[in-house]
Amino acid sequence: MSCIRYKFFSKLNYGTVTFSGLDISLCHLKCKIMRKEKLKAANCDLQISNAQTKEEYTEDALIPKNSLVVVKRIPAGGVKATSRTDVTSRTEPVSRTSEANFNICLFFAEQMNDESSASISLAQLSKMCIYILL
Repeated sequence: MSCIRYKFFSKLNYGTVTFSGLDISLCHLKCKIMRKEKLKAANCDLQISNAQTKEEYTEDALIPKNSLVVVKRIPAGGVKATSRTDVTSRTEPVSRTSEANFNICLFFAEQMNDESSASISLAQLSKMCIYILL
């Protein structure tokens, strides 16, 4: 039995697809990966590229056994290029909302209550919150 190891772009671990022969067509590889990962062909398509060379395989490609590939999910119709480009410029820096700042300070306060964390003084916590708020 031959195999190809695949990894989704956003994941850390490799999965394995087994087949007989010296190579497998891209179409059959996609079907095997989608079946193993329980993906529906109507929802998405797979873009497969070589993990070492970053070369994307085309529809008529034969992928040799023992290859490492990276898989990306793309929309079923493919990725459509847009003719319009939107550029947004900001004149002032983006700042967090006061609610987000409060949540960060609350997180640090909860960490203080955690017995496994090192003790921190109230003055140090307030300095950290002030730094975050700036």
